[in-house]
Amino acid sequence: MCRNIRTLFNFDPPVTHDEIEAASLQFVRKISGFNRPSKSNEALFHSAVNEIAAVSARLLRSLDTTAPPKNREEEAAKARARTAAHNL
Repeated sequence: MCRNIRTLFNFDPPVTHDEIEAASLQFVRKISGFNRPSKSNEALFHSAVNEIAAVSARLLRSLDTTAPPKNREEEAAKARARTAAHNL
Protein backbone atom coordinates (compact mmCIF):
# COMPACT_ATOMS: atom_id res chain seq x y z
CA MET A 1 0.00 0.00 0.00
CA CYS A 2 1.20 3.47 -0.75
CA ARG A 3 2.39 5.14 2.43
CA ASN A 4 0.84 8.46 1.40
CA ILE A 5 -2.67 7.05 1.30
CA ARG A 6 -4.23 7.39 4.72
CA THR A 7 -7.28 5.75 6.26
CA LEU A 8 -10.21 8.09 5.77
CA PHE A 9 -13.07 6.25 7.48
CA ASN A 10 -14.44 6.92 10.95
CA PHE A 11 -12.77 10.19 11.87
CA ASP A 12 -14.11 13.17 13.73
CA PRO A 13 -14.46 15.52 11.93
CA PRO A 14 -15.41 13.43 8.88
CA VAL A 15 -13.25 13.18 5.79
CA THR A 16 -13.32 16.11 3.36
CA HIS A 17 -13.61 16.06 -0.43
CA ASP A 18 -10.03 17.34 -0.65
CA GLU A 19 -8.74 14.42 1.43
CA ILE A 20 -10.58 11.91 -0.74
CA GLU A 21 -9.23 13.55 -3.88
CA ALA A 22 -5.65 13.56 -2.51
CA ALA A 23 -5.85 9.85 -1.68
CA SER A 24 -7.30 9.15 -5.14
CA LEU A 25 -4.46 11.07 -6.78
CA GLN A 26 -1.89 9.08 -4.80
CA PHE A 27 -3.59 5.83 -5.80
CA VAL A 28 -3.58 6.71 -9.50
CA ARG A 29 0.05 7.83 -9.27
CA LYS A 30 0.98 4.55 -7.63
CA ILE A 31 -0.77 2.22 -10.04
CA SER A 32 0.16 4.19 -13.18
CA GLY A 33 3.77 4.83 -12.21
CA PHE A 34 3.37 8.49 -13.20
CA ASN A 35 3.91 11.36 -10.82
CA ARG A 36 2.84 13.69 -13.63
CA PRO A 37 1.33 12.14 -16.76
CA SER A 38 2.41 13.06 -20.27
CA LYS A 39 0.17 15.38 -22.27
CA SER A 40 -1.25 12.41 -24.15
CA ASN A 41 -2.25 10.69 -20.87
CA GLU A 42 -3.25 13.75 -18.87
CA ALA A 43 -7.03 13.62 -19.53
CA LEU A 44 -7.21 9.89 -18.77
CA PHE A 45 -5.12 10.35 -15.62
CA HIS A 46 -7.39 13.11 -14.26
CA SER A 47 -10.51 11.19 -15.27
CA ALA A 48 -9.27 8.19 -13.28
CA VAL A 49 -8.61 10.39 -10.23
CA ASN A 50 -12.14 11.82 -10.43
CA GLU A 51 -13.76 8.41 -10.84
CA ILE A 52 -11.82 6.89 -7.96
CA ALA A 53 -12.65 9.89 -5.76
CA ALA A 54 -16.36 9.48 -6.54
CA VAL A 55 -16.33 5.75 -5.79
CA SER A 56 -14.32 6.33 -2.61
CA ALA A 57 -16.74 9.01 -1.40
CA ARG A 58 -19.69 6.66 -1.97
CA LEU A 59 -17.90 3.87 -0.12
CA LEU A 60 -17.04 6.06 2.85
CA ARG A 61 -20.64 7.34 3.08
CA SER A 62 -21.96 3.75 2.99
CA LEU A 63 -19.70 2.19 5.61
CA ASP A 64 -21.01 1.64 9.11
CA THR A 65 -19.23 0.93 12.38
CA THR A 66 -19.98 0.71 16.05
CA ALA A 67 -16.47 1.94 16.93
CA PRO A 68 -16.21 5.49 18.20
CA PRO A 69 -14.75 8.00 15.72
CA LYS A 70 -10.98 8.44 15.85
CA ASN A 71 -9.52 11.82 16.73
CA ARG A 72 -7.46 13.18 13.83
CA GLU A 73 -4.89 14.91 16.02
CA GLU A 74 -4.34 11.84 18.21
CA GLU A 75 -3.94 9.58 15.17
CA ALA A 76 -1.51 12.04 13.55
CA ALA A 77 0.55 12.13 16.76
CA LYS A 78 0.66 8.31 16.84
CA ALA A 79 1.80 8.23 13.19
CA ARG A 80 4.55 10.78 13.91
CA ALA A 81 5.71 8.70 16.89
CA ARG A 82 5.81 5.53 14.73
CA THR A 83 7.79 7.37 12.06
CA ALA A 84 10.24 8.75 14.61
CA ALA A 85 10.73 5.31 16.17
CA HIS A 86 11.22 3.76 12.73
CA ASN A 87 13.84 6.37 11.76
CA LEU A 88 16.03 5.76 14.82
